[in-house]
Formats: sequence, C-alpha cells, structure tokens
Amino acid sequence: MSQSNIVENLLEKVKKNLIISHSEDDDLIREYIKAAICYAESYQKLGIGYYYGNPMLPSTEQAIVMLSSHFYESRDGSTGGFFADNVSAASQVWTTVNVLLRLDKNWSV
Repeated sequence: MSQSNIVENLLEKVKKNLIISHSEDDDLIREYIKAAICYAESYQKLGIGYYYGNPMLPSTEQAIVMLSSHFYESRDGSTGGFFADNVSAASQVWTTVNVLLRLDKNWSV
C-alpha cells in the first residue's frame, strides 16, 4: 500500500476519533498522521518508511490514531480536547500509545 493510501485510510479513522466531519483541517491532520507513523516506526525500531511497505497491526494503528488525535487536540500547546484542564492526561496519552506500540516492537539487539 502506498504512503498516500495509508495516510488517507488513517485520516478517516482519526477524523472519526476526533468527531470531525469537515475537511478544512485534513492537510494538518495528514501531517500529524505522518509524524505519528514516524514515531511508531522509530519507537518500534523498524526503520523509517517501514509501514509504507509492510502491514500494520491493529494495536499500532490504534496508537497512531490516538497520537495523531492528541497532536491535533494539543496543537496550541495545551493538553487538548476534553482533558484541557488535566495536565496528567497528556502523559496518559503517551503512556497508552507506547504500551500499544510495544506489542509490535522489534526487540532484537
């Protein structure tokens, strides 16, 4: 699957997660998705571009959706979204994302 196909597939999932029906921020969300994919590949020690040519487990996909949503909701520097008044919520997002990404991590040395 090509990079653009993967990003477009994830775009719809991220928008559903954010409850967004307009397309005004699609380009911005695409960039957040690309950044989240890059983070996942790096965290999992898979090499940049890995997911543009290999399958993605549902746990990794969910982590990317969550992280992209977090980037979008906190683009003003706050914790974002429903958790704007709870600083520990941002930390919990990262903890959850990393737990999901560990499931497909390359543990070889």
